Formats: sequence, C-alpha cells, structure tokens
Amino acid sequence: QVQLVESGGGLVQAGGSLRLSCAASKGTFSTYTMGWFRQAPGKEREFVAAIRWSDGSTYYADSVKGRFTISRDNAKNTVFLQMNDLKPEDTAVYYCAAGRMIVVVTTTRSYDYWGQGTQVTVSS
Repeated sequence: QVQLVESGGGLVQAGGSLRLSCAASKGTFSTYTMGWFRQAPGKEREFVAAIRWSDGSTYYADSVKGRFTISRDNAKNTVFLQMNDLKPEDTAVYYCAAGRMIVVVTTTRSYDYWGQGTQVTVSS
C-alpha cells in the first residue's frame, strides 16, 4: 500500500511563494507518475501538475504554467511543487497523487493513491 504525505501548505500573501512536498513510501516509483491536484470549496478537484518518474516529463495546467514547477528527488521518493507568484484563486486544498502506467495525467481517475491534502490560502 503506497502512502503519500503532503506538507508545506500555509497562508501567504498574493505574489508570494510556497513549496509543497509529497513524500511517498512503501512502493517502487520507477514506473509511477506523480501528480498534484487541488480542490477549492464548492469546486471539483482539478489537475495542477504532473511528472513521470520514468523520464521526468512534466505537465501543467494552463492556469499555473510559468508560475508553478513540479520536480522530484528520486533518492527520497519525494515530489515537490514550487509555487511562485501566488494568486487568491490558487487557494485550495492541494493533493498529491500517484499512479502507474498513466496515459492521461490530467484526470483524477488515472491515479491510484492520494495523500490527505494540504491547505494553501492566498490572501489578497
């Protein structure tokens, strides 16, 4: 059973930065894709970014492209989401997810494992 633990959320002013971490345990991640999703109150969970463990290919939602960067530390089985120039509309609970042999990285149903989420609040 894969376990994912997110950290790094918090309260930040607009224009600020945060770095989220997702530590994965109990699994071999050479074939996994890791993703970040977010869910704001009253809205559906939406794709933010993903990275393929096999070749490091990265994917981003248009709304965060140029501001967010997903990266990984293979040795620590950890994936990061660096978030810069944060906006109030980025406020949400951010979830880390993992899945194997994913073709479509942007859909929640592609992922098998989810973390508990970490709150990000951006004040204006």
